[in-house]
Amino acid sequence: MSGLDTKSALLKNIQTAIENLIIADQQSTNAFVITDKLRHDILNLLVTYSEQIPHPASGTGNSDDGHEKEDKKNANTLIRWQVLAYVSSIDLTIAKWFESHLDALSILHEVGYDKSTQGLWAVWAAEGHPQPIQYQQGKISGTKAWCSGAHIVDHALMTYRDGSGQSQLVVVDMAQDGIEIDNSEWQAVGMQGTDTATVEFDEVIACNVGAANVYLDRVGFWHGAAGVAACWYGATASLATYLIKGYQQKPNDYKAMYLGQISTALSVTQQYFYHVSDLIDTQANSSHELIIRQLRANVEQLAREVLETVGQALGAAPFCRNAHFAKLSADLPVFIRQSHGAFDLQKIGELSSILANESITLQENIWQL
Repeated sequence: MSGLDTKSALLKNIQTAIENLIIADQQSTNAFVITDKLRHDILNLLVTYSEQIPHPASGTGNSDDGHEKEDKKNANTLIRWQVLAYVSSIDLTIAKWFESHLDALSILHEVGYDKSTQGLWAVWAAEGHPQPIQYQQGKISGTKAWCSGAHIVDHALMTYRDGSGQSQLVVVDMAQDGIEIDNSEWQAVGMQGTDTATVEFDEVIACNVGAANVYLDRVGFWHGAAGVAACWYGATASLATYLIKGYQQKPNDYKAMYLGQISTALSVTQQYFYHVSDLIDTQANSSHELIIRQLRANVEQLAREVLETVGQALGAAPFCRNAHFAKLSADLPVFIRQSHGAFDLQKIGELSSILANESITLQENIWQL
């Protein structure tokens, strides 16, 4: 990996700061309960690091003195994913909010938004509500569903369809009159704390940003989608560490076998994250849609495998007696449903067929070493 397997200085600083918050909450970093206060304290701390966290595809990492470090060359996307994975290992609600915040800042960066980006942001891009967002003369009306962090975000970056059916982006200051937030439909057990709501807007001031269809058409859409997979992976890897601890405390052959199974799967996926992050940083003008779809599908499968295997190896105890394990194991199956299952596999098949057609000869095998 030529140094890429070494954690970045930024990640180490964030880890230390969060561990200090946990200790200040009079809890042990080895076994802690995420209270609402601690969750929001961690989120607020993370937001202060926003400008230091690299955008995807932003190229070469630099040292604090501005000089390039050889072992961090072209590692910026990986650094971003390391931060997201670490946050996810603590709490997926925080990760959901912070990933959306960072994604919003990266989108605004890509479209050339030159106004202040202070505060907490979110991307709300779900469509299909019967009363969709309408934009007229600098104001929006209508309803947006699946809005996570609805009560806590300062600004929302939202999609809507214009009169021609084209997708547009607007920035909305959430500290306005004319905004109604309804959490009543959110009955989730996993990801319960994400404050996901249906939000109704009535003549609310909004600002159009970017060109038509830029949200989906930009290459950064897929770079951001891989960041979500980094969140899934971080929580999955955190759950897997409980099997290491369980084996070390009370070793037996069955635990060793299960540990070997998931260690192999995790290590392969870890290496694929390194590979994909390098491609994004060194070939920044490509979306890498196929390999990112494959990465997401692989992480989803890995998450389900680890949840099942760790449960088989350790039994009910961690689900019932360990708050951190229980919360992650409840949240992760909900979070990975941001994947689209069979539809994603269908698209991977179609894109693989296109890639094969682009091969130099009909005999070329796209999967051959």
